[in-house]
Amino acid sequence: MSSDTTDTTIPAAHGTDSTPDTPEATGQPLEDRGENRSQRPSSAAFRDFITSGWGPRVDLGVVPSTASTYTVARRDAVSAAFPGERVVVPAGTLKQRSNDTDYRFRPHSAFAHLTGLGTDQEPDAVLVLHPLGAQGHEAVLYVRPLAPRDTEEFYADSRYGEFWVGARPSLEDMTTLTGIRAAHVDELPDALAKDTGADGVRLRVVREADEQVAVLVESLRHVAGTVDEDETARLDAELAEMVSELRLVKDEHEIGQMREAVDQTIAGFGKVVRALPAATTHARGERVVETTFDGHARLEGNTVGYETIAAAGEHATTLHWIRNDGQVRSGELILVDAGVEVESLYTADVTRTLPVDGTFTDVQRRVYTAVLDAADAAFAVARPGTRFADIHAAAMVVIAERLADWGLLPGTAEESLAPEGQHHRRWMVHGTSHHLGMDVHDCAQARREMYLDGILEPGMVFTIEPGLYFKSDDLSVPEEYRGIGVRIEDDVLVTADGHENLSAALPRRPEDVEAWMASLRD
Repeated sequence: MSSDTTDTTIPAAHGTDSTPDTPEATGQPLEDRGENRSQRPSSAAFRDFITSGWGPRVDLGVVPSTASTYTVARRDAVSAAFPGERVVVPAGTLKQRSNDTDYRFRPHSAFAHLTGLGTDQEPDAVLVLHPLGAQGHEAVLYVRPLAPRDTEEFYADSRYGEFWVGARPSLEDMTTLTGIRAAHVDELPDALAKDTGADGVRLRVVREADEQVAVLVESLRHVAGTVDEDETARLDAELAEMVSELRLVKDEHEIGQMREAVDQTIAGFGKVVRALPAATTHARGERVVETTFDGHARLEGNTVGYETIAAAGEHATTLHWIRNDGQVRSGELILVDAGVEVESLYTADVTRTLPVDGTFTDVQRRVYTAVLDAADAAFAVARPGTRFADIHAAAMVVIAERLADWGLLPGTAEESLAPEGQHHRRWMVHGTSHHLGMDVHDCAQARREMYLDGILEPGMVFTIEPGLYFKSDDLSVPEEYRGIGVRIEDDVLVTADGHENLSAALPRRPEDVEAWMASLRD
């Protein structure tokens, strides 16, 4: 947990220089020196003045979130999985960017999924499912509520104070918003300790979400006599696994959020195409593309779901190229892998490889078509009852066959596809699919038998994204291929009788890509 000590100083705003009203004592501890830049009004007259003369606060107008009717079933699933146990799911804490500057807060995905809270809401909050015997669990959301204006927190606390971070919801507001009873976070230690003992309530915690909450749980386990580290690690791993697998099948609300994320991502790609002429005139044209998409994501959603890849020319052969400091040159391709994250934290993940001038060369079209055919083969098996791994296998058949046709494999396609071969993977070392949702690589802690070897079900959302990447110094391929990287990625929803390509509105066929780009540049 974060310290409850209220900062009685007033830190200077970012970027200002200031000196204390009075000299500091010599021998000041290192950890206190960050405040040397700050003014420190401390008189009784100042405190009385700044905490008085305020009118009524503006009503925040809190209403139940659209997710609140769906999160009940999600919490019920966790309750059923761990009867009689106390389940602790922290939101997480602010993370330091540098010195005393933090990154924008993003709650842990399990917390967001079970509460419906998204964006930058409630650092240090903790969701607890308290056992009620045969009645399942009571969910309680422990948060730090809005402080009265006659407190030092109001004006002096840069982490929680209204002067610094704005008016936060009250406990009543949080209950209305989430449908979960809210309590003050200061009550958390006693609440977790209740009935905890050698023969009492067992604790489980999503430990990677908040180190200090994990330490609190460990201390309570120690007091209770539960000190077997292997056993407690197993308990927590089972919880992390369960809340990850819970997101494998999306409910109606989640699918709606995914549609919104994809639609905004498609709109962002349109803006990227319009920005390509400007990108070719800038020394770091890739950043023209990146900032065009990222600005759109921030305006129309919460932010990007991951760092945008804007990889032109040779850079497209680096799978996770996010430096984006290269030129965008006429005659080359640019691979753009990007996704808008909406306010609920659901993200799209779409890739298109675009001819900078709007027209593919013959060799570019040949490589692009091979990748598209591989994607289409994967789409053909995306339906209920198929193994998740079969999607990748279908794409690899096409990739291997096309590389064999071009004379790039040391043997046949069949020999390469055998486990002892795999030569074709030189030019596509990544997988073809991953689950998608609140995390761009969602459900990552699910068991292999539920993920890679799992059976597709209606409501699953994942990517299909084959590629071919020929590095400019790859002497095993003809020179005409070198420096070309192509990936095509779409977001796919499994339906009752097949699948739906959520990103189908973004052109995929090379002739459609060319026509679309031309229409945006007219």
